[in-house]
Amino acid sequence: MVSPIHPSSPVDPTPQEDTPTPTPWGPATGVGSLPGTDPAEALRLVTGELPDFPHLPELPARGAGADLIGRTAALLVDLAVELTPAGWRLVPRSGMDQRRAAEFLARDLDALYDVADAYEGLFKVQAAGPWTLAAGLERTRGDRAVVDAGARRDLAQSLTEGLAAHVAAVTARVPGARVVVQLDEPSVPAVLQGALPTASGWGKLPAVEASVVEQELAGVVRALPAPVVVHCCTNRAPLELFRSAGTDAVSFDLGLVQDLDAIGAAVEAGTHLLPGVVPGTDAALPAPKGTASRVQAWWRELGFAAEQLAGEVTLTPACGLAGATAGYARTAMTHVREAARYLLPD
Repeated sequence: MVSPIHPSSPVDPTPQEDTPTPTPWGPATGVGSLPGTDPAEALRLVTGELPDFPHLPELPARGAGADLIGRTAALLVDLAVELTPAGWRLVPRSGMDQRRAAEFLARDLDALYDVADAYEGLFKVQAAGPWTLAAGLERTRGDRAVVDAGARRDLAQSLTEGLAAHVAAVTARVPGARVVVQLDEPSVPAVLQGALPTASGWGKLPAVEASVVEQELAGVVRALPAPVVVHCCTNRAPLELFRSAGTDAVSFDLGLVQDLDAIGAAVEAGTHLLPGVVPGTDAALPAPKGTASRVQAWWRELGFAAEQLAGEVTLTPACGLAGATAGYARTAMTHVREAARYLLPD
């Protein structure tokens, strides 16, 4: 079994009983993935374009083990996976694929120390959330782990322990960082709707009740030793479910979420918003002031005071930028940073 990269001292993932201090969210950040294969170059780009709230980039172009499920597999504690022609699968013993994923993550953390060891402020890391991880992994018998409550429980516990160690590893390399964990949950709408295909591809897995999805997600959110963002940039992102699970922030594609009541309830409950305001692939963008005007109009429609906007919202691209060109990825990050400036009160 490949263990995650642990700091020099053990990590207790049990949440502290002290009242947490509110997170001073930054004006703009990225979602996670970028084009390219050089982690140091990607970190220089992110810290330069998003200096108030950078993140640890994911670089799927490096191949198997750098994708969302493979990268998260590098964090798992006491669980092994391997890559098969059908995708990632839980196995009794770790092999080459999981070792490769762990090596990618180790290189990223080395690059983080080299590029940003003196950084101080909010810093985000990303991993697949428990439901997307369970939906993306097959059991040995070939069914997706999402259908097995025991497998889901084991995965959630392993993921939580691995993420706690990952937070500590990032903090050890960048002592001034206040780490935020983003759980990527693009599969949750399909889980709720019964839209995930079976292993054979001929049928669909049964839907999981929303109360079960919420309860199991909440267990992970509560146990993590850092503020948590849940990101879902697909159609029908269940923002109310994410909020009810206790997440500190929700990240979504502004163009896809029409449920203003759910957004309003999140704001009233103190849940921070990370709306995606520019496409994740190459597109012609308006002037940053135009994007800011769109966000301001949306905020007015929600019925909240204009002076609240800058403190309640962090602008992002709609999704990860791995499918974009390098030039557009830089432009998109610059755009959300500059658009956020127009949201500040006069």
